[in-house]
Amino acid sequence: MISSIIKQRVSIRKYQDRPVPEEEIRNILRAAMQAPSACDQQPWEFYVITDKDMIKKLARTSPYAGCAEGAPVVIVTAYREDVPAPAYVLIDLALSAENMWLEAAAEGLGMVFLGVAPDEERMKAVAEVIGLPGNLKAFGMFPLGYPDEKREQENRYKPEKIHYITEDMFS
Repeated sequence: MISSIIKQRVSIRKYQDRPVPEEEIRNILRAAMQAPSACDQQPWEFYVITDKDMIKKLARTSPYAGCAEGAPVVIVTAYREDVPAPAYVLIDLALSAENMWLEAAAEGLGMVFLGVAPDEERMKAVAEVIGLPGNLKAFGMFPLGYPDEKREQENRYKPEKIHYITEDMFS
């Protein structure tokens, strides 16, 4: 049985005009940092943006980021490459992102992932808007807030994509 929080996680792009308590944001970031990472390198950094003007600028960094403008919070994730296993930083950030998303759902909040990396143009635009230091690269943007839309999770289970390799196949 799939855990109920995984069943609740959907992409939310419309948000109520109400602030997100700091404790809930902290819980989301704690969950993000609990993600596994290659060589325990934890390459992530998190920028929590509530400044409306900066959020508007971030919403213009990609043709798909317009929904960020209506969010009371945008979390930008960034990464360092000066780590033991730099080839795995994007995987590390993806694992961290999933943890954030699940915790947001558990907190009754909505979130959507807006891809930034590996698109160099978007990475540069986001870095400029938030003033990322030169040793960090932007990974993704996560608009966050109380949902102002109701969405049902679609069934993505496809048995035809599962392939079993068993010991008795080779007997």
